[in-house]
Amino acid sequence: MKLTHAPLRVSIGAFILNSGLGKRTLEGEAAEAVHGMAVGAIPQLGQVEADRFAKLLSRGEIALGAALLAPFVPSVLVGLGLTAFGAGLVQLYLKTPGLREPNSLKPTQAGIGIAKDVWLVGAGLTLLLDSFTHRRRRR
Repeated sequence: MKLTHAPLRVSIGAFILNSGLGKRTLEGEAAEAVHGMAVGAIPQLGQVEADRFAKLLSRGEIALGAALLAPFVPSVLVGLGLTAFGAGLVQLYLKTPGLREPNSLKPTQAGIGIAKDVWLVGAGLTLLLDSFTHRRRRR
């Protein structure tokens, strides 16, 4: 890991790891609520049971958060993971009714929390682009 990537990776990694740890005990109605939002954005997730989805989401966030925090995991790999994770959250924002003002990308009050997740896509792409340009400069 490049030293310049450390602040980005540590701050985002700690946040995502904490989020994943907080979801470990999701069951019942709480798991169904998270699952329902995800199915609204990605209908194929409806084939997965709500409790199972919550466990998989928790494990995925824990894995991504830990990878971001681990200095031996290449930035290009965590950049890919972070970009994909962030893109899923942006899709959730775009497809969930009530999170955006009609005919606009502008968030409603209810959508601000999820709309902010676009920064995860930007951070992931930054790690990817910097990794690719850094390799090119070394050659």
